[in-house]
Amino acid sequence: MKLIVGLGNPGNQYDRTRHNIGFEVIDELAKRYQTILNQSKFNGLYSIVNKNGEKFILLKPLTYMNLSGESIRPIMNYYDISIEDLVVIFDDMDLPVGKIRLRQKGSAGGHNGIKSTIAHVGTQNFNRIRIGINRPDYGMSVPNYVLGKFKKDEWEEMQNVIQKSADACEEWLKKPFLEVMNHYN
Repeated sequence: MKLIVGLGNPGNQYDRTRHNIGFEVIDELAKRYQTILNQSKFNGLYSIVNKNGEKFILLKPLTYMNLSGESIRPIMNYYDISIEDLVVIFDDMDLPVGKIRLRQKGSAGGHNGIKSTIAHVGTQNFNRIRIGINRPDYGMSVPNYVLGKFKKDEWEEMQNVIQKSADACEEWLKKPFLEVMNHYN
């Protein structure tokens, strides 16, 4: 079984914010697979999907971004999911808006949700889909920026990125992550 995790913050006030782009990808996948994330356990909201012989979990941690690992590790333990069968989707200020980058390992790069994930899964070696949100304008604080909503033109571009990220997840269900990574990078 595989686990697809989108990072974000719970609550309507965070919908369509830069920090919640991981949640947006999970919502897109749930729509594609006609499922509802209606299981509430492990400090998260999730659904188990079984389509065409592929069984996987879609997870939105409800711990708030900085504690995401507190949701990811328990669900991995309960369902006996290996680190190779995990992919985490999150926003990245080091990439321009509209760019995605797939990686099999790496540091947190200052991202608190990834810091928490690394701390709880015990390794930096896990699959990830980084979605570019760019850096804030000079003088704007990082928290205000990542918790802010996309500009209209950015949101239009992000719709394509959400689709592309969901496509990459679907491809990963059938192929090794390295192969998917080579295709999307």
